[in-house]
Amino acid sequence: MRKRITILAKNSSLSAARAAKEDEFYTQLADIENEMRHYKKHFKGKVVYLNCDDPRVSNFFHYFSYNFEKLQLKKLIATCYKSQETDLFSQNDAEQAVYLEYEGDKNGNLVPDPKEIGVKPLKGDGDFRSSESIDLLK
Repeated sequence: MRKRITILAKNSSLSAARAAKEDEFYTQLADIENEMRHYKKHFKGKVVYLNCDDPRVSNFFHYFSYNFEKLQLKKLIATCYKSQETDLFSQNDAEQAVYLEYEGDKNGNLVPDPKEIGVKPLKGDGDFRSSESIDLLK
């Protein structure tokens, strides 16, 4: 019985979210760091494409942009579904879909500054099945 109580306690946030109809959960940065440490050598010279990934709230974008030089990435691209605000406190309600391109630190501070991240509009809504998203993938 004790094991079941522990499992229920761990799932309490999921149960509360289900009751509130909140089903948006984001991968924790610590979980990404723990997993990605096994694959660092595979990223050298590669382009990472985060499809339908909102960089304002995405820990994947955070991880790859802040570890860009360490991973020796060539480029980081993230498409953002129907939203263009770069403010972390925005309501994610912009009608323009965009994609971001980051090609590394340019000013030597090893921080992905807004001026270093190119924000470009998409013609469509940023759906991962769209021709624009598929072209970026290629």
